[in-house]
Amino acid sequence: MTPAAASAPAATDAPPTTPPKPVILAVDDDPQVLRAVRRDLRTAYADRYRVLGAASAEEALRVLDALDERGHDPALFLVDQRMPGMTGVDFLLEAVSRFPDARRVLLTAYAETDAAITAINKVRLDYYLMKPWDPPAERLFPVLDDLLSDWLAAYRPAYQGIRIAGHAVSARTHAVRDFLTRNGQPFRFLDAATDPEARKLLAEHPTDELPLVAFPDGTFLPAPGNAALAARLGLSTTASRPHYDLAIVGAGPAGLAAGVYAASEGLTTLLLDADSPGGQAGTSSLIENYLGFPAGLSGGDLARRAVSQAGRFGAELLHPVEVVRLRSADPARILTLADGSEISTETVLLSTGVSYNRLDVPGADRFEGEGLYYGAATTESSSCVSHHVFIIGGANSAGQAAIHFARYAAKVSLLVRADSLESGMSRYLVDEIHRTPNIDVRLNTHVLALDGDDRLEHIALRDALTGAETVEPARFVFTFIGARPRTGWLGDIVRCDGHGFVLTGPDLSSADMAPPATWPLDRAPLLLETSMPGVFAAGDVRAQSIKRVASSVGEGAMAVALVHRYRAANGAPPRPNRS
Repeated sequence: MTPAAASAPAATDAPPTTPPKPVILAVDDDPQVLRAVRRDLRTAYADRYRVLGAASAEEALRVLDALDERGHDPALFLVDQRMPGMTGVDFLLEAVSRFPDARRVLLTAYAETDAAITAINKVRLDYYLMKPWDPPAERLFPVLDDLLSDWLAAYRPAYQGIRIAGHAVSARTHAVRDFLTRNGQPFRFLDAATDPEARKLLAEHPTDELPLVAFPDGTFLPAPGNAALAARLGLSTTASRPHYDLAIVGAGPAGLAAGVYAASEGLTTLLLDADSPGGQAGTSSLIENYLGFPAGLSGGDLARRAVSQAGRFGAELLHPVEVVRLRSADPARILTLADGSEISTETVLLSTGVSYNRLDVPGADRFEGEGLYYGAATTESSSCVSHHVFIIGGANSAGQAAIHFARYAAKVSLLVRADSLESGMSRYLVDEIHRTPNIDVRLNTHVLALDGDDRLEHIALRDALTGAETVEPARFVFTFIGARPRTGWLGDIVRCDGHGFVLTGPDLSSADMAPPATWPLDRAPLLLETSMPGVFAAGDVRAQSIKRVASSVGEGAMAVALVHRYRAANGAPPRPNRS
């Protein structure tokens, strides 16, 4: 071992009750480079991570052996590509087989496009970094900050954090787990029926209301709703200002994009969401065709990054907060919340998105959250191990879910009413589904019913071509059918089409502008403006919008430009730009 290399941390480095720091492992055969990279890494991360180094891939594998033996978690591998013996890509192949959640960065002094492509395909490389990386504050740390933030969001340290003791198949338990997951809160689930730790916890704190949520400080919440969890977690649910330049209802991709651009351009900005940031896209297990992320990213990661970015520019986020009414009080617009409080704002952006349609078959209501789930429900992934999972739907979200659950389940059946996948799904997903051996695609298939005793046990299907009906064992069904706009709370205050999607701009001129939504101004509505001046709509909730994440992000950014035009026309002074 060279002087620049370090061994794995000793087991006595921290008291038994203190979890060891996660590890950043740098691997480079050049001693000077290794010293430099370890120096830079320690400067930025030594307070939160243990920075280790190895002078070869073989030595790095021995470090991994020691980490594995002592239960220490690598957070990130920063690996040189060109090394004697084992290359960086070959090392990463072995490393990620042991620590699949660790982030991966390939470091090279050469423009090796082939190596980068190989690494992306083989090990889902997170980043390809050229030497030299000076200055590290500009070329190294921002990249690693993002990757380590992603890793921390999914990190589950042993015996730390929130514990949930409840029934594995329970709508209430599922709701708690889903809320914590979507808000980036690590937790450990303990099955009340089988886990000794769960039984001990429930014996010490008996309750008939499950799940029981135990917090690290020793406090407990029995069967909490989202509002109680939000209060306990310190999520903000109260506005800090009496009035805002822009209030954004719905923190999906369109709303988050608008929040970033509005706040960065100096507008006092408030985002409100009834559940968790990310919207429907936030439940996606992997978005592979979003610009700038060649290895893909999850909807949760995208939402978390956007929330952080909007907050950095000064946008406020309130959630879970339900908006129940919108009214005009010229020159302001007033939002009424479910608790009766009101928020005053000059302009409003409606970006509430859509929900999946309800599955309209016998048994669907009975088994919701107890075998039937709307959306990806990735919190149930580990429960699906060795089971047969059914996915209902033929669009991208269903395809992404099928690929995700295929990593856990023994078999995934994708139930599609259409006669081809290509009619509703992107080509890259179709190809990946066909390459995945444990995904079974069933075209022209209709769901007839769900059945079971205490939980879902069977699904009844019909082949639309042959008329044949079958009943199959089923414990996990995930549905991704249709899109229902979240506009019921608006009433008739803004004009919607026959399906409930909000009409904007030119689409209003062809609609029946019946009272009380009659356009009151001499000018025409702006492109994304609704039938109420100063109220805009963007993303999936808007009529005629393109139902894609990138399109929603673009509309959110465009809406901010239109807000500026609206404010300028009304004589509002410009705000200082923060970008």
